[in-house]
Amino acid sequence: MRSSHSAPRSDFPPPVPDPPPSRLLVADDNPVVRAGLTALLSGRLDTTVVAEARDGREAYEAAVRHRPDVILLDVRMPGVDGISALPHLVRLAPVMMLTYSHEAETVREALRLGAGGYLVHGEFTTEQLVRAVRDVREGRPHVTPGAARALLTSLREDAPAHEAPNSPEFPTDPPSPTLSQLQPPMGQSFRSRFRLSTREAEIMDLIASGMTNQQIAAACFISEKTVKNHINRIFAKLHTTTRSQAAAKWLGVA
Repeated sequence: MRSSHSAPRSDFPPPVPDPPPSRLLVADDNPVVRAGLTALLSGRLDTTVVAEARDGREAYEAAVRHRPDVILLDVRMPGVDGISALPHLVRLAPVMMLTYSHEAETVREALRLGAGGYLVHGEFTTEQLVRAVRDVREGRPHVTPGAARALLTSLREDAPAHEAPNSPEFPTDPPSPTLSQLQPPMGQSFRSRFRLSTREAEIMDLIASGMTNQQIAAACFISEKTVKNHINRIFAKLHTTTRSQAAAKWLGVA
């Protein structure tokens, strides 16, 4: 006979404990910015700052010592700047640029060197910053609108000089500015023979610039799966099987 004092059975599973907070390294030469970010991100259950650094060299040393989950890295710092330190830091942890700089060349170089995100101060809330940290830690790129606009504008300006603006090839696409609404003076652009849609042409420009699928997804505010679907259609239209072949055709060198 079971004792009347036996503990009652529960049909509910035990509660799942909260995951440990993301451990962050903040690298910025401005002590006010460092202190503000540390206070902001250490006062939460999902993030904590385990180290601070004043330049790229200190950031590397701190990353080796503390092994953070994500590094928040400024671009312009005395001594070793963020861009110079970036190739070394990405070997240790995902890096998110967190800076006031949104020059197109800086954004492009940071993404090329492996930054998982690029956030410009003043373009995000605290919750958006925390979500971006989580995304970058899990391999999902995150770019704030100002940085994305600068990058896309730069790519548009880098298009071949002999081409001039014209309307999209397919009027059914959304009438938004793209990187490839370009035609030469003597009629149709050589690119028009590929019959890419507006979005496909935009993505092809980004491919030709050397960006990865993750970086393209961040710049265009679409999922990486959507990027892959577009690339599959682009390869079919260009009759290519690799990114290098597609880029060579798109740039007119194949």
